[in-house]
Amino acid sequence: MPSPRKCFPVEHAKDFTTLRYHNRGPAPITLMPNSRTTLGLALTAATVAILFLGYFRARRFRAFPAHGWLGWLALLSAEALLFARIEPVATYFTAIAWSSYILIADAAVLALTNRSRLNDAPIVVARLALLSIPLWLIFEAYNLRLQNWTYVGVPRTWPAALFGYAWSFATITPAVFETADLVQAVLPASPAGPSLEAALDSSPNISRAAEYVLMISGAACLLIPPLVPRHFAAYLFALVWIGFLLLLDPLNHRLGLPSFLGDLAEGIRRRLYEFLLAGWICGWLWEFWNYWAAAKWLYTFPMFQRWKIFEMPAPGFLGFLPFALDCFVMYVTAAWLLGWVKRVK
Repeated sequence: MPSPRKCFPVEHAKDFTTLRYHNRGPAPITLMPNSRTTLGLALTAATVAILFLGYFRARRFRAFPAHGWLGWLALLSAEALLFARIEPVATYFTAIAWSSYILIADAAVLALTNRSRLNDAPIVVARLALLSIPLWLIFEAYNLRLQNWTYVGVPRTWPAALFGYAWSFATITPAVFETADLVQAVLPASPAGPSLEAALDSSPNISRAAEYVLMISGAACLLIPPLVPRHFAAYLFALVWIGFLLLLDPLNHRLGLPSFLGDLAEGIRRRLYEFLLAGWICGWLWEFWNYWAAAKWLYTFPMFQRWKIFEMPAPGFLGFLPFALDCFVMYVTAAWLLGWVKRVK
């Protein structure tokens, strides 16, 4: 979901909803959260605690790497400066927090598996970050019509605002992939099961016709929201979250590219579970860090506004699960178009 409480007055400018933070005094952070915020804090803490438990219970091949400690130092320093409302950290906190998290997650994976994306394939991480910006802007384009969220606290000058947007958006896809790697590293190994032949016999056999049905359904999900009247379209963003998955994953499978359908056809479910869990983990962290940030997003869709946990209406947390799958399938397709991913023969 997007990467940037009623902390600041919102100023509606002609260009975008923004806040001229440099003309305002720092707003105090609420230290007595309400019951829904307390629930969000508890669920976020539980999610992080499970990751810590998995890390310390797993066998480690090496000490926690230096870039992970750098990530911890940057994250904890940024949080201290955020609560003191020190600029520009308070405004760029989301991007700083997620950049720090990517370093921490990658270091944990390296310690647990002796390999990681930043250590073994930094160019792939750079590509993930580079493509993350235009891929997220596709959802921003939908939001221009559906108006499900808005940004506040963004610097008024365009260079500073664009820098913050680009940095934040560039962390989205790498964060999901690094979290999926971390989930893979901390999850117990699959127990010995049936033979490969038995696994293939029991795996779903998706016909070509079924794949075309899925792709047509995905295309319909993506076309309907911008075509219906705006007051009705605002209720339909869930179609966008599932539309790219339905459209692109069968296409990737037909092209011989990495895909969830291809995994399932071979009796492999682990990657699907890893990205679903990555979506759950990243969703809670996105909303947790966004809640305190000076530059942030607010949800404006016309449902469940009384049921908010942090800034997110509670049912919206389920949307992070298909969104993580979207990140995978959209990156694979885009990377293939650029010649960065090859077909599997």
